[in-house]
Amino acid sequence: MLSRMMSDYTVETINDGLNEFNVEFHGPKESTFLILRILFPHNVIYVCNVFMGLYEGGIWKVRVELPDAYPYKSPSIGFVNKIYHPNVDELSGSVCLDVINQSWSPMFDLLNVFEVFLPQLLLYPNPSDPLNGDAASLMMKDRKQYDQKVKEYCERYAKRENISNSTAEVDSGDEEISEEESGGSSDDDIAGHADP
Repeated sequence: MLSRMMSDYTVETINDGLNEFNVEFHGPKESTFLILRILFPHNVIYVCNVFMGLYEGGIWKVRVELPDAYPYKSPSIGFVNKIYHPNVDELSGSVCLDVINQSWSPMFDLLNVFEVFLPQLLLYPNPSDPLNGDAASLMMKDRKQYDQKVKEYCERYAKRENISNSTAEVDSGDEEISEEESGGSSDDDIAGHADP
């Protein structure tokens, strides 16, 4: 049943069960048009701009956990690889979305989550109800800098190679420490780390 419902998505089951799985989610494209009508004494000029979605081109692994009472109880949804967004906890990936957390209905299904709810969340963040206070604050104070940080996170964490790695491997790129900062390298390094 899950494979039919999510046939347009790459789904990876966890522990061979149907209650926990990861879904490959692609950032939505922005479809908003800005049309300016400029009036001159003898001519009317229309200027049209298309705004690209900040998350467009990003690929995330989204973890889904279905409760035993699904669809009467909402699924738990969380991003596995990092995303910079006011309504997504940066450390856990948990999503703050009223329709999933508070107003869930058995009429909704996973297609609604991946085709409507998550794209809308990314296109229209709500900084007044944040899980990531830093992102919300930056979005309200300096939208240009916020947009740049979102793009940096997409470039760094939302690529195909990030979703194929384990969470630990994705997180290992967060802080790179030079040999000088770490006290140099020695033959007594932690077991399990191969030399390059």
